[in-house]
Amino acid sequence: MTFCLGMRVKEGLVGIADTRVTSGSECIVARKIVTYQRDRQSMFLMTSGLRSVRDKALTYFEELWDEKAGEFDRLFKAVNGFAAQVRRVAKEDKEALAESGLHFNIHTLIGGQMANDHEHKLYMLYPQGNWVEVGVGTPYYIIGATGYGKPVLDRTLKFEDSMRHALKVGSLAFDSTRISAADVDFPIDVVLYRHDSFNLIEHRYEKEDLADKTSWWQERLRKSVSELPSEWMETIFTKRP
Repeated sequence: MTFCLGMRVKEGLVGIADTRVTSGSECIVARKIVTYQRDRQSMFLMTSGLRSVRDKALTYFEELWDEKAGEFDRLFKAVNGFAAQVRRVAKEDKEALAESGLHFNIHTLIGGQMANDHEHKLYMLYPQGNWVEVGVGTPYYIIGATGYGKPVLDRTLKFEDSMRHALKVGSLAFDSTRISAADVDFPIDVVLYRHDSFNLIEHRYEKEDLADKTSWWQERLRKSVSELPSEWMETIFTKRP
């Protein structure tokens, strides 16, 4: 399984991805974020699904980027370019994968800004090559293990929030997923993009880097539950059978 989270707030974009890759009984650490930068062209890409499909689609896209990056003056054009490579891989490998009992599976988050984009953008691309834009109403998207981190984000993340706030709640969404999904874990890679900067910033956090924050959050959750008003429970606990 994978945890990749893209968040779009007014100030910019925040991406978080775990690095655990499982194949049968093997477990390795591998990057799930890829970045592309040229003059007034900045984008990052995160994927979940079959590693072989990801690697082949990325190889094809990197060739396309080298040849035609100058034509990507809007981010959606680069998204369409990657989508074409996903469809190309599907034509080449989907049938053989199905014969082996494997589904053609790749979901992709693509964020950034190109020269003619008025603002930073975030897209989620489906295995079929169609996409949706992440909007203001729900300013995030998770691919991979999607369920465990949603409650934190739905309750605490708004489009008007700062990138610092987004990284905080995003790290808590990852922590919730890591606790509940055995195949999601540290290290995590983080990418930041500030509006109109055309510059991506990347950093990797190891488990020990965030250990104090994880402990603080767990203790605060337990304390909050203990302090939750309990008068409403008296109705049932004092009820006679």
